Amino acid sequence: MARESGSDSQETKASGKTFRIYRWRVFALSWMAYAGFYFCRKNFSVAMPLLKQELGFTDNDFSQIIFAYLLSYTVGQFLNGVLSDRFGPRLIVSLGMFVTVVANVLMGFCATPLLFLVLGTVNGGSQSTGWSGTVKNMAPWCSREERGVIMAWWSTCYVLGSFLATRFAAWAISPDAPFLESGWRRAFWLPPIVLAVITLLFALFTRNKPSDAGFSELDEENSGRTSSEQQNGGLASILEVLQHSTVWIAGALYFLLKLTRYAVIFWTPIYLVEHLGMGKSEAGNTSSWYELAGFFGAIFAGYASDKLFSAKRFPIATLMLLGLAVACYLEPTLVAIQGYGPALALGLIGFMTFGPDTLISGAGAVDIGSPQRAATAVGVINGMGSCGTLLSPFLVPYMKNTYGWSSVFYLLAVCAFVAAILASLKWNFGGTHAEQS
Repeated sequence: MARESGSDSQETKASGKTFRIYRWRVFALSWMAYAGFYFCRKNFSVAMPLLKQELGFTDNDFSQIIFAYLLSYTVGQFLNGVLSDRFGPRLIVSLGMFVTVVANVLMGFCATPLLFLVLGTVNGGSQSTGWSGTVKNMAPWCSREERGVIMAWWSTCYVLGSFLATRFAAWAISPDAPFLESGWRRAFWLPPIVLAVITLLFALFTRNKPSDAGFSELDEENSGRTSSEQQNGGLASILEVLQHSTVWIAGALYFLLKLTRYAVIFWTPIYLVEHLGMGKSEAGNTSSWYELAGFFGAIFAGYASDKLFSAKRFPIATLMLLGLAVACYLEPTLVAIQGYGPALALGLIGFMTFGPDTLISGAGAVDIGSPQRAATAVGVINGMGSCGTLLSPFLVPYMKNTYGWSSVFYLLAVCAFVAAILASLKWNFGGTHAEQS
């Protein structure tokens, strides 16, 4: 009997080790998938100066193309979350990456703003499969009490993915890249190669949930459902998510938070050049402190939510949003400090932004929807947040031109403060005994 017990123990350890290895594989593949989307997203902005110089594109052309992309991306968030719950993220995300690759390659053959607008719209729709689908892919592979930490590390995919994609696109149009005679077209032909390789790996080697790989489900609710119930993605499941008050509160605060994040991302370089008189290169390097500090903010928020607040996401989101409001309010004062002032100001804003951003759109959304309806919940919350990105390109120039640059940061401080109030309404949601309303 002792020998049999020892054998069972060894089998259990072996099974646990195999599961951990498989979970790391899913982690890596889904991380690469979402980071890979950025290679066919950031390349357009890098190519914009060349399109302007070689094809005569205007700022108005770019505005229309970017708006079409964002609109398609926003609408797609609501739809593709449901599709990932219904058909599984492995299929939906793989299809999204494939269409994204094709759309970008075709852009390399285009020469008119209209064709770029059409393909940009297609690209926005296919890119919108990414976040809800990859979060859904991760959801069943981690339990609630460890989800904050795991998803914090995983959510670095869009921070580092954006950085790597920008650097790769810059290399693609440099004299060091191959096919020099292709000029600006290399920005749309070389990045898709990276995403195509990732697409193949993701489609072949990821799995939707542990039971697809022969393991037991980590989530008790999931383990008690039939396979068809787990992925029915039907109307009843969608309505169940939409009737959850926390979804709407999270979506509303994420609207304000994503408006703030995109306002800083898009307008900081121009602000540093116009308002502080920096050179273009110095402005670019200084603006990178926003995402660099954001990386650490995301990790901090994940650990704090799991270790300090017993897997509750909204308390640390509330506190960091209040910190973001203070950081934005103090920004005009901090940038006046000689030398390190601008980097310090942007670093504080980035740290306080990406913490609640990754929590609400990642682990928090999964907590709300549960692993079975994670993609639907993520799609709704991120879709509402993306509506804020549609507003930021018009709001920032208006405030800057009417009241000056400082007013932009005061407005963002108000947005962060209101978002903190909304987050505080769900302070006790989640944890080991999750609230269900």
